Amino acid sequence: MPLDEQARALLDRMEHEGILPLCRLTPVEARRVSRERAKKLEGSPETVALVESMTVPGPAGQIPIRLYVPSEKEQLPILVYFHGGGWVVGSLDNIDCLCRSLANSATCMVASVDYRLAPEHKFPAAVEDSYGATKWVADNAADLGGDPRRIAVGGDSAGGNLAAAVSLMARDRGGPDIAFQLLIYPITNQKFDTDSYKENGEGYMLTKEDMEWFRNHYLRDQHDEENPYASPLLANSLSSLPPAFVITAEFDPLRDEGEAYAARLKEFDVPVRVNRYSGTIHGFMTIAELKQRGQAVGDAATELFRVSRNV
Repeated sequence: MPLDEQARALLDRMEHEGILPLCRLTPVEARRVSRERAKKLEGSPETVALVESMTVPGPAGQIPIRLYVPSEKEQLPILVYFHGGGWVVGSLDNIDCLCRSLANSATCMVASVDYRLAPEHKFPAAVEDSYGATKWVADNAADLGGDPRRIAVGGDSAGGNLAAAVSLMARDRGGPDIAFQLLIYPITNQKFDTDSYKENGEGYMLTKEDMEWFRNHYLRDQHDEENPYASPLLANSLSSLPPAFVITAEFDPLRDEGEAYAARLKEFDVPVRVNRYSGTIHGFMTIAELKQRGQAVGDAATELFRVSRNV
């Protein structure tokens, strides 16, 4: 399909505004630009019954978490969510609207995790924070009003990478039990050499140069590229992992590696559904004006809810 008219209009507008790509900025400048962009693109936040900020113990100190509760009903499933931003930018505020939409649509609690960012905190800091927060949520689910049998992990882009890595860690470390993984245009490899990089590496919001900038800030050295907690696609085995829903976008450099990860999950008999959203770009689930956002939120909610009922 051709690029959707809404996506083309958005890209043209950003080009007209002369917004510098993140890879031309310092990490501090990039975080400011990312926050400003998110405010413009995310739209109006949905109302949920409760939003609560808290901190939980992590491997290097307290980890901020924002909890979204869609109703007063007890024993709701919990989605532990990790924001995108290449492990360098992004925050709880950048995905506030998406977390509210997922909570309402799936009738689940969402625990949004503010993990440590690179380059101040390089790999595996973000993964260890994400795993630590997930373990805390699982251990305290009943006290939060959630169901400890129905803990899911999810995230977009770098957050999808972290969700996949946390699922691997939980399997390798003997817990916590994770019922589902929601992987939204996830980074699953650090090589950047797929056909979708060749086709979409420039001109579609996220660029190959951006991804190289993110990787260079995040990883300590080339050896980290081979670590399955940085590149889940390279794990020797994907057996005994939780069911997954993998979302990709047609005009996204990350498209092929997300779909390759779904294919590898299937090879290891992990139940997985993958859906490529035609005509759209990376980041579309946090951009209110793109029509595919609503469809993908609904699809994600359906998968989360369906799986959680079967636990």
